[in-house]
Amino acid sequence: MTPVLETTNSPILELQRLRMLLQMEYEQEKAAYQKQAEAIGLRRLVERGDAWLPVRIGRNYYNSLNQLCVEVFRTQVEDEADHNFEFGRPVMFFSVNDESNIKYHFAGTVSFVDGDRMVVSVADGAPLADLLLSDGSQVGVQLFFDETSYRLMFEALERTMRAKGRLGYLRDLFYTRQKAETFTFPDMGFAYLNKTQEHAVNEVLRAKDVAVVHGPPGTGKTTTLVEAIYETLRRESQVLVCAQSNMAVDWISEKLVDRGLNVLRIGNPTRVDDKMLSFTYERRFEAHPDYPQLWAIRKAIRELRQTKKRTDNWHQKMDRLKGRAVELELRINAQLFGEARVIASTLVGSANRLLDGMKFGTLFIDEAAQALEAACWIPIRRAGRVVFAGDHCQLPPTVKCYEALKGGLGRTLMERICAQKPEVVTLLRMQYRMNEDIMRFSSDWFYHNLMVAAPEVKNRSILDLDLPITWVDTGVYESCESAIDSGSRQNETEARLTLLALQAYYEMIGKERILEERLDVGIISPYRAQVQLLRRLVKASEFFKPFRRLISVNTVDGFQGQERDIIVISLVRSNDEGQIGFLRDLRRMNVAITRARMKLIILGDRQTLTRHPFYRKLWQYVEALKQN
Repeated sequence: MTPVLETTNSPILELQRLRMLLQMEYEQEKAAYQKQAEAIGLRRLVERGDAWLPVRIGRNYYNSLNQLCVEVFRTQVEDEADHNFEFGRPVMFFSVNDESNIKYHFAGTVSFVDGDRMVVSVADGAPLADLLLSDGSQVGVQLFFDETSYRLMFEALERTMRAKGRLGYLRDLFYTRQKAETFTFPDMGFAYLNKTQEHAVNEVLRAKDVAVVHGPPGTGKTTTLVEAIYETLRRESQVLVCAQSNMAVDWISEKLVDRGLNVLRIGNPTRVDDKMLSFTYERRFEAHPDYPQLWAIRKAIRELRQTKKRTDNWHQKMDRLKGRAVELELRINAQLFGEARVIASTLVGSANRLLDGMKFGTLFIDEAAQALEAACWIPIRRAGRVVFAGDHCQLPPTVKCYEALKGGLGRTLMERICAQKPEVVTLLRMQYRMNEDIMRFSSDWFYHNLMVAAPEVKNRSILDLDLPITWVDTGVYESCESAIDSGSRQNETEARLTLLALQAYYEMIGKERILEERLDVGIISPYRAQVQLLRRLVKASEFFKPFRRLISVNTVDGFQGQERDIIVISLVRSNDEGQIGFLRDLRRMNVAITRARMKLIILGDRQTLTRHPFYRKLWQYVEALKQN
């Protein structure tokens, strides 16, 4: 039986209910992982980006954190083959003769990914020799069930339920209509922020307990958040900045570094370049003057462990070396953390042992509307007050268990606070991305018609007298969706029409202008199978060959936080029953339609889609634009 979503008067009961929903999600996801390889096959895992097969095993070594690491190289890669491997994710090595004969070896954790090269940290003594096969088998690596993240979320919920002091106060505040406390002082001015951004920064500075910066697409949420962090650091010595994903942590960290702040990033970035690596803990640790001495001591410890003949003073020598290593490590860490103004990590990464015992005046959670509530409680225990930033009208957290989703697991802590404490929320209203006609539908449906287009983007377009939005009704071409055995869907007729529509628009603009002005295009579909089909068609097309570097094809999730001059959306669904599946998740559609700066082209079967009020309203809106 599914728990009913309701607000109780007891924070403890709410947290207990949340724990029960999380348990349901945990059990379903664990069962799905256990069946995954057998049910859908290795080929599908590879296509979905959840496995690399075959791989070449490179060197193994100890990194600066004293972890045993092994290099893995992906071979036989198709162009644009994406994957879901990133720092911190658990993986399992396996070997295979054929798809039905899989042998699992040992687990590890992704330490680093750069294109088709990955570094995996493994336990000391892991049998790496098992991966050097001589019987013709192929070695692969696949994503494994993430037990650690769930364990940390369960622990965070238990700790929050038991909490006294500041954590107990924040728990009771967030789960009731009790009023949040604030300081009182006149607004400060910030020359390069607009009025609502300026107001948001002032509200963050006034908040004693909690503040929310609600940033719809293109409104400069990151700019506002960076300024709020910068101003907070004029009053506090250090802050903790977290986000759900590594990519979001990277983005905010990079902007803070550009603002001149000393950022210490716990964990490795998703984009590997010198700028991103320069503020990671691992790179800073290696660069410390005392590190060569520490490395030499650790090497001596490993060599001492391998000596078979242990003399009387073996233990004394080992203890002495270990003591010196700990002393050096503590000294390096004290300096690195002492110098840093911002500590940045994922929500789960905030449980890292490096942060043991640390407290922060303020915790900033970016992209808070994409984070499970339980994950937010992991870093909140370290903070005196919390600032949430995000948009609960865009991508929600990923919840795989339908019963848990129905029970309310997808409702975020940011949403809860927005509903119960509207006085702590600042909506950023001025957007700097889209032509006003592209913005208006999203503003009307999701943001109570409060959005305003900045004068410099209000009328932006590529062609004179061009309609900013067009909808190609693929139903008149007898398009038909098909289910793929991976559980995804595709529509081949619509995919071909998508490319024809883009080609026609390109021909209106002219090849020279596209290349000279580097007009970029995003082709979006909510379905992974359609994305893969569209990628193949773009790759095979002679017409698009000169423009390939300007065209990216991805799912809605893959375009979160991005923008393009031209966006083309393939909605896929086409059937007599009017079934639209997870196109009913309108927050995803909000993301898709708000990526475009100047031109939005939608392809979809009108008869199928407009049975839903959102798509009916969108169709009517596009038709009305033609009349104006």
